[in-house]
Amino acid sequence: MERVAIKTPFIKLDALLKFAALVGTGGEAKYVIGQELVKVNGEICTMRGKKIYPGDRVEFAQTCLTVEQDES
Repeated sequence: MERVAIKTPFIKLDALLKFAALVGTGGEAKYVIGQELVKVNGEICTMRGKKIYPGDRVEFAQTCLTVEQDES
């Protein structure tokens, strides 16, 4: 499980996939989300603009991310 720290209150799902370098482009993020390859908190998510908050878990390509708040 990898941890990703964000400075904002939330991050959109497609932006998180790019930020964590799981995809290379926004178009690739849109594709994998549309193909039902991404899970948020254990459920398949097809909304690329879904807000991901600290404490949420995102799974894609055999990688599990836990989002945390960056306190610095």
